[in-house]
Amino acid sequence: MSFNTITEYGAVGDGKVMNTNFIQKAIDSCAESGGGTVYVPTGAFLTGPISLKSHITLYLEAGATLRFTDDFEKYPVVKTRWSGYVCHGFMPLIFAENVSNTAIKGDGVIDGNGEAWWNINRRLRRKETYISQKTEEIAHANRDFTEPADTNLVEWPSQFLRPPLVQFYQAKHIEISGVTVKNSPFWNTHLVFCDDVSIHRVKFQNPSDTPNGDGLDLDSCQNVRLSDCHFDVGDDCVVLKSGINADGRHYGVPTKNVTVTNCTMHHGHGGVVFGSENSGGIENVTVSNCVFEGTDRGIRIKTNRERGSYIRNILVNNILMEDVLCPIAINSFYRHGVSKSNQELLDAAKIPVSEKTPVVEQIRISHITAKNCRAAAGFIYGLPEMPVKEVSLEHVTLEMTQDETVPGGEPDMVREVIEMAGEGIFAKYVEDLTVHHARVLTRKGPALTVEASDQIVLDQVSLKNEPLNTPVVTYQDTNNIHVNGLQSDQLGESYLKEKTGKLV
Repeated sequence: MSFNTITEYGAVGDGKVMNTNFIQKAIDSCAESGGGTVYVPTGAFLTGPISLKSHITLYLEAGATLRFTDDFEKYPVVKTRWSGYVCHGFMPLIFAENVSNTAIKGDGVIDGNGEAWWNINRRLRRKETYISQKTEEIAHANRDFTEPADTNLVEWPSQFLRPPLVQFYQAKHIEISGVTVKNSPFWNTHLVFCDDVSIHRVKFQNPSDTPNGDGLDLDSCQNVRLSDCHFDVGDDCVVLKSGINADGRHYGVPTKNVTVTNCTMHHGHGGVVFGSENSGGIENVTVSNCVFEGTDRGIRIKTNRERGSYIRNILVNNILMEDVLCPIAINSFYRHGVSKSNQELLDAAKIPVSEKTPVVEQIRISHITAKNCRAAAGFIYGLPEMPVKEVSLEHVTLEMTQDETVPGGEPDMVREVIEMAGEGIFAKYVEDLTVHHARVLTRKGPALTVEASDQIVLDQVSLKNEPLNTPVVTYQDTNNIHVNGLQSDQLGESYLKEKTGKLV
């Protein structure tokens, strides 16, 4: 096995010399000799995109930085999965395709230098145009691929398909440990069609205003172990995906057998998020012993009437959250990413069940403490034709901020805009919901509101603030509610109240 130091191949760590060829030569030479370690010593090494090989460990010493150029023309066009679609786009900054036994390790920094990429995205969001030789090349490669054209993907018309900072694509036996990965042009670290992955003690960092600045996206990956990592990013922290719509169903590769443990999430749209690109399926996931601080949502499941497939068999326990908008959000009626020309996808009425109908079921959430929440204590919203099924919330303490000057917001983005501020758990289109030993502190309203649901079991569900004239639970158009507990015994008929009027 070889040990190749990049400076031996000509690399200079002065932050000025372009080192792409030197670094790539060190990697290729190591691979040709059967594998080994490519060593990045202390220094700031400016580089273009690099390709990792099988049986290679890229090791960054403490004090070492790989800083990537923002010259877009330096990035070749490659086949990738971009925003859920298998298509062509800019080459990821560190790209590992069809590799095995490959690792990125050390205590150094991988800096994507993403500002220039973000600025083009912001221009596109302002309806400005952007075209270059490279985007024309990407457009040519994608000339027969038109599916995303009818969605809200602002980059697709321009074909400025920003790359992730690190991407492993169709890879096996992968390890990422110790390093800091930051300032990614698009998603930070993206694993696609991978098997047997270990990610440990990594810091994922992006500015809070990074467009699409996810931390870690596990996309159609299996047998993944994520532990002892820290996230401070501009979008979702950890995201599980499996392709989008017909394209995702065509490949049909689920994300499954994933453990997330001992991680801290600071800022971001969501702590651990499932979807909305779930068209290959997501199942058999555990999340445990984590802390979320300042994320918009904590545990978030989102899908819609175009995704199809399933999100199921999810186990979440021992999570502490603080200063989140909504700690638990499960949403089958996510309004983004659907065809703009088909209004039926956001219609309140039932539609026929088809391969596009998503199934969300078997969600077990327990031992959650959430404080200073802003919008709602929880939010579960299924579809009228396909309720969310078999959900349990057990041993949870969910407390809304009592500061009336703190604004609320949307617990999640369902078909209609639902704004909430300081309210309890809201559940609609749910079948087989169990809430056991739940204490909810609201600023206004009941601990739990249930609409258009069936088979609701409530055991020791209590409103932590004095109920007075407020019922602890309200329901509407809901069947088979079973109640047990001390507060229900004390309050009697005032504990549970049926609402009247037409459901929206």
